[in-house]
Amino acid sequence: MVTKQRGRPRSFDREAALRQATLTFWEQGYEATSIADLTRVMGIAAPSLYAAFGDKRTLFDEVVEAYGTLFGGFGARALAEEPTARRVFARMLREAAKEYTEPGRPHGCMVLSAAENCSSPEVVAVLRDRRLRNVSEFRQRIQQDVDAGVLPADTDAAALARCTAAVIQGMSQQARDGASRAELEALAETAMRGWPEESREA
Repeated sequence: MVTKQRGRPRSFDREAALRQATLTFWEQGYEATSIADLTRVMGIAAPSLYAAFGDKRTLFDEVVEAYGTLFGGFGARALAEEPTARRVFARMLREAAKEYTEPGRPHGCMVLSAAENCSSPEVVAVLRDRRLRNVSEFRQRIQQDVDAGVLPADTDAAALARCTAAVIQGMSQQARDGASRAELEALAETAMRGWPEESREA
């Protein structure tokens, strides 16, 4: 007696397909990426895409999370591993210069570039909220060092967080415009000269 299998087994690698979708949204942005583009790079038919990932909007939410895991995690690692805020952001800017110009993939940051010319308020809001959350995390980390006496008491944590976020955003755009890793590393070093010095006890 032959037992029928339940459902139809997927004939594609879901993680590989998600990676290809991430690269495509990263390169083209949300608005310009069509379902036809996605099925082509993911190697699946439209019904399989909808079955595995939902519609384009739902897929994009998963892509944003995948981007953070696959390519954008250097900032979170720096925040988790470095002992002081100044060292966190020196490392973050240095690694941004490397990650944003890595050969073989789109340049810059997908979270910063994917919403360009986007008419979807929901997508714009998701990416904006993610960027604002980053600024808030930056401010909290800087304020922690101000409170601990590592940074001067008169340091404006909110302004410094926004300034640093603006540098990162500018590095992303310059990478997309063709700036090299060395040029972005020089920019990062210049930006860090504007940071307050740590106390000698830090």
